[in-house]
Amino acid sequence: MPSDTLRIPFDELHATLRRVLQRSGFTGERADLCARLFAESSRDGVSSHGLNRFPRFMQMIRSGVVDVHAQPVRVGARGGVERWDGRRGPGNLNAYAAMDRAIALSREHGVGCVALGNTNHWMRGGTYGWQAADAGAIGICWTNTLPNMPAWGGSTPAIGNNPLVIAVPRAAGHVVLDVAMSQFSVGALTAYRTRGERLPVAGGYDMTGTLTQDPNAIEASGRLLPIGFWKGSGLAVMLDLIATLLSGGLATCQIPPTPETETGLSQMFIAFDAGSLASAGAAPLVDRVVDHLHASARGGETITYPGERTLATRRQNIELGVPVDSQIWETVLTVAGE
Repeated sequence: MPSDTLRIPFDELHATLRRVLQRSGFTGERADLCARLFAESSRDGVSSHGLNRFPRFMQMIRSGVVDVHAQPVRVGARGGVERWDGRRGPGNLNAYAAMDRAIALSREHGVGCVALGNTNHWMRGGTYGWQAADAGAIGICWTNTLPNMPAWGGSTPAIGNNPLVIAVPRAAGHVVLDVAMSQFSVGALTAYRTRGERLPVAGGYDMTGTLTQDPNAIEASGRLLPIGFWKGSGLAVMLDLIATLLSGGLATCQIPPTPETETGLSQMFIAFDAGSLASAGAAPLVDRVVDHLHASARGGETITYPGERTLATRRQNIELGVPVDSQIWETVLTVAGE
């Protein structure tokens, strides 16, 4: 752990962020949930979308991009599919409400789908996969973003890295995949750069068009590498199209191109009621898939299922305290009046 990193008890992190949000106009329950979602992201090892993203979130509140009082409203429905307007409220609260509604619809219809437009950055996408799995539902969700990745064959950012989340509930530990359409998300690049580390594999291009593992060079060029090359590029386009068409929100090409003004996003939340739709042998089958993955390791290999490392990180950080950047933590304490 870097020398400028502190470990803060989770409850203290949560409570401090809640006080800051209350000072910014959030009511009690909304402040508590919003703070918890930020704190849980850092707890689970995704500080880039947890505490480290919190100062930008506060800046967007002050600039009026995020309306702390706005709550999503339903603007259309047909069976188990609904369209909601996020009214540019806090992105993580809007997304949590949308997945909650999709879960409720799935219990009524077997499957529930909420298309959410006119919203803000949802922070850690995996949050809503864990939310669905905790409720016993299979969850799928994704969001578009500002243009932050070149389409395959290009050099200018034109498409979003559009994170996709897929979650399957499991009693011994949910299986949750949380991936951006770029080899490394923007937040991951920032995290590697902040730690002074190179990427484990090439994640984009430098200014000369050469593939590199240097996060500084990739941030400078703006040329993130799509996962699967042309496949990830194409998938990013399709996710953007579906979310935009169904939600009535903005497409990536319409979203303001700077992070501090990124708003009007389009998102999708789908839940399947696993209890009513899956066969009686579903739970043992999920365990069998996980066991098969583990058993395939040879020699010194380590194979984990999606979400397994998150669970290990969560346990460690609950026991030892959540790692936080000392400078960011001091800034948050100042805003909290401490």
